[in-house]
Amino acid sequence: MRKSGPPKGLISYLVLELLDERPRYGYELLGEITEISGGHWEPSYGSLYPILYKFEEEGVAERVERADEPDRKYFALTDAGREELEEKRREVGGEAKEFGDVVLGFYHLYAALATDDRFAVDDADGDWEYSERYSAWIVEQTIRHHERDFDEFERIDATPEEFYATESGEASEGDDADDSEDSEPPSSGTAE
Repeated sequence: MRKSGPPKGLISYLVLELLDERPRYGYELLGEITEISGGHWEPSYGSLYPILYKFEEEGVAERVERADEPDRKYFALTDAGREELEEKRREVGGEAKEFGDVVLGFYHLYAALATDDRFAVDDADGDWEYSERYSAWIVEQTIRHHERDFDEFERIDATPEEFYATESGEASEGDDADDSEDSEPPSSGTAE
């Protein structure tokens, strides 16, 4: 279970990847990260600029002067930055479960605000509301993005424990439901 927002080092990693493509300035990086998130998340200036200045101080990135834009502070990755990027790729790659926990955790909070009687959110004046309809829209958008980026969405009827056990290789080879026509999919633990 994650105790805070995005996995530690995510913004640094995104900045390194984007600078590896070409030199960029801070506001441009913020725009790129927002675009990558589908417009749903933008890191603050207060989180991005200290990273750029730290990278510069550590020799991971360097400022690049451009005659056509002398007032903008462009940053480019150095050789040390490329080494740092390789390390960040491994680090962020190892945090996929934590990232998934953040996404699921925030969705569960959204659903709780819609359904749990302990919360009495007054959302009558907003463009959005905590409701089954808006929850369904969020899920639909997630499925659409999955199908755009991967392939047709296919339900996985497994509890988190069953899924994690299967994905981490704890299940025996004979337990794979996809390999056996006679096996039943694991129960999701919820009534349909």
